[in-house]
Amino acid sequence: MNPSTEKRLLIVEDDAAFARTLAKSFERRGYSVRQAAGLGDVQAITMGYVPTHAVVDLKLQGEASGLACVQFLHQCDEEMLIVVLTGFASIATAVEAIKLGACHYLAKPSNTDDIEAAFKRSEGSTDVELTQRASSIKTLEWEHIHQTLAETGFNISETARRLGMHRRTLARKLGKQQVK
Repeated sequence: MNPSTEKRLLIVEDDAAFARTLAKSFERRGYSVRQAAGLGDVQAITMGYVPTHAVVDLKLQGEASGLACVQFLHQCDEEMLIVVLTGFASIATAVEAIKLGACHYLAKPSNTDDIEAAFKRSEGSTDVELTQRASSIKTLEWEHIHQTLAETGFNISETARRLGMHRRTLARKLGKQQVK
């Protein structure tokens, strides 16, 4: 394959089984695939491998956020197509992911077709259907909590202080929502 047309994918995902499944699926589609579990792995891999595409999980085990990986990968190559995956999407993290260099943001569960379509659709669309349903109070509360978490670098103590709530109360709310 011509190096200029080779599709090199980096999957940044701490769920090893999901990463393996995704990797095999993309390899069947002609991608050269590498896997990383966190920012340290990403930094090491990119020393000898420059991806053209990346799929980054938003919340990684032992790390605050995949947003740092998005930022690092975008700095490595501004042309890299980066898709962020998350189990609990929020407006705040979607906005930050795009600002940091992601071309798309998908909620889990997403499959290989969804991700590949996101790589191909890096431009915005005015045809996106607008919902008529207003956000619930719970959704608005979660959005505000998550935005504050992002602003504090996912520091729970500082987030609780800024929100004017006890740290344990915030921890219980986050435990119920399970940010991923």
